[in-house]
Amino acid sequence: MNVGDKIPDVLGVDQNGNEIKAADFRGRKLVLYSYPKANTSGCTAEACSLQQHKADLEAAGYAIVGVSKDKTELQKKFADANGLTFPLIADTDTSLLQTLGCWGEKVACGRRTVGILRTTYLVNEEGIITKIFTPKEIKTKIHAEQILDFIGK
Repeated sequence: MNVGDKIPDVLGVDQNGNEIKAADFRGRKLVLYSYPKANTSGCTAEACSLQQHKADLEAAGYAIVGVSKDKTELQKKFADANGLTFPLIADTDTSLLQTLGCWGEKVACGRRTVGILRTTYLVNEEGIITKIFTPKEIKTKIHAEQILDFIGK
């Protein structure tokens, strides 16, 4: 997906078994971010950055939703262990990740693999993508600050 595209209507099921839809966020903006694996250092740093600045993001009109290939049970443990109070979608079949365009080939330590490309989509009140933070732009420990700087808060 690209800036100007509308996110899918059905996003998936979160760590609590709730179906998450784009319509749930109509009238609000959304930080929709993909992360490779729950309970890894980078993904934990990113999630905790977003949680730490959740009130600031909400004050700017944004809700937060994370998505990874992890199963619902692992998403729940990840959320509970880190005090995350936003939905984490368990996209085990990678359908949402593929639709968003954050599933693909990546290189780590000289090794090529296929998996989740850490990406963040800022979505407006109508479900339209307004900004995409690419994997090379995202600094996991300060990602919420990057978003807040971009939106001018």
